[in-house]
Formats: sequence, structure tokens, C-alpha cells
Amino acid sequence: MRWTRGYRSGQVEDRRAYGGGGGGMSAAGIGLLGWLFTRFGLPGLLIGGAVLYFMSGGLGGGSDSASIDPSQQPAVASDPAEDEAVQFVSFVLDDVQKTWTDEFAKNNQRYPLARLVLFRGRTQSGCGTGSAMSGPFYCPTDQRVYIDLSFYDELRQRFGAPGDFAQAYVIAHEIGHHVQHLLGLTERVHNAARGDRQGEDSASVRLELQADCLAGVWARSTDQRKLLEEGDIQEALTAAAAIGDDRLQKQSTGTVSPESWTHGSSEQRMRWFKRGFTEGSLQRCDTFAADVL
Repeated sequence: MRWTRGYRSGQVEDRRAYGGGGGGMSAAGIGLLGWLFTRFGLPGLLIGGAVLYFMSGGLGGGSDSASIDPSQQPAVASDPAEDEAVQFVSFVLDDVQKTWTDEFAKNNQRYPLARLVLFRGRTQSGCGTGSAMSGPFYCPTDQRVYIDLSFYDELRQRFGAPGDFAQAYVIAHEIGHHVQHLLGLTERVHNAARGDRQGEDSASVRLELQADCLAGVWARSTDQRKLLEEGDIQEALTAAAAIGDDRLQKQSTGTVSPESWTHGSSEQRMRWFKRGFTEGSLQRCDTFAADVL
């Protein structure tokens, strides 16, 4: 992807210097295990992940994220590769949100910007305590995306999804959740019957697939603006497939249980990203109206 190196976004809160959590296992390793367990393992972790994605209040009643003043952030120790990752995430965040600002304006609507929080290990969010265990997530309560950059190491090394556009897809997907929140769709899932929050045709899966489609809408805009490079779309599709519920379940337990899905299969996630990319329309991403996902 063509992007501006050295870019800094005013919508990024860098909390990496605050650290969070120690122990023998790295935050990246904890992130992988926790993410798999969240979706397919212990019920408590599964419920915790659902709370982190869709509900306010929290996991342990942490303080509001606004208690950390971005202007008073301490210096962050990081290597050149991580510095570049921060710049890249900043560029993608602003580019995705510029796209949605323009899309909302077409309908005479205002698009309030989301913020993105970088952290290491764990941090506080408006949805409670966020950690590397949850993977990247969006909190509708404080309208922030949270990401521990070690997730990108897991995406490349463990999930087999390398490339900068795979990383961009993750950010675009989470901002897709912000768009859904602004449209009232997140609340719709939150208010769904408990039995409709899991399963291959559940409201949760429809919400996640729509976020994939919205990421595809943004990807189409990057293509129109000549930002895409050869192989970029395949990188995004590889990432979408790598984190499909069926593939993660197969890797984790050796079996596939569609009744416990919360995000959709690899094939579904690729299909809806491609739909957003080819159709380029918010209206064409209406997974809630789709008879077949």
C-alpha cells in the first residue's frame, strides 16, 4: 500500500509507555491464546470477549479511558519497526475515517471521528479492562479502537497473513464497527436475544461480516485513489480467511462448531470483504437483510 511515512494522527492515543501485565509469556503469545479461548474455549472468556465487543460497563469495572490525558503521555521506548507500525496505523486510521466522513456527508450526515488507542499488555477502556488477550477491539462506549501492536506479529507469524494491507484491513474492520455504532447497529446486536449472539446465522456474525464489508468499501476507495499495490487485496483476503471462526476452531480444537461462531467462517469473511470492494456501497453491505451470508 502506498502511504506517507512519518505520518502522525491526532486521533491516536499512545499508551504503550504505561505497560501492563508481566509474566513469562509475551503479550503476543497471550494475545493468541486469549483470542482463541475467547471464541472457542472457556465460556467465561467467550462471554468476556462478547462484553468487550458489544457491551458497556465492564470486565472488572475499570476507569474510563478519558482519565488518561494524551497530551501528558510519557515517552515510549520502541524499535524502528514498531515506530513505522505506529506511523502506518496512524495513516490508515485517518484515511479510513476520511472515507467515512465523505460517505456520511453525501447523506448530509456528520461523521464523528473515532480515536485509536495503542497499548501494551492491557489498558482501561470505556468497556472495562482491555488486554492483548482480546485482540484488537472497538468500544462503542468511548468510541475508541484498541490495539496492541503485537497482534500484527501474530497475524503474520501464527495466522500466516503477512503484508501491510492485512494490517490495514484490521484497522478498517474495527472502524467499520464505529460506523455501525453511529448507525445504531451495535445496539441492535446488544439488544438481541442471548441465543442470537452466537451461531453461523446470528446477529453477532452479521455484525462482524458487515464490518468486513465496510472494510472492503474503504479498500475500493484506496484502489480508486491509486494507493493499492499488487497483492494488497490478496493480503486482506488472506487475513480475513485466517481469522474465520471455522479455521480458528479447526486449529485450536480440531473440530468446527458453527453453533458457537461469533465472527463468521473464512469463506464468509472473504466473501463480504470482496462484496464491499466490488460494490463500494454501504447499502450493499446490509448483512442483516441478507437471506444467505
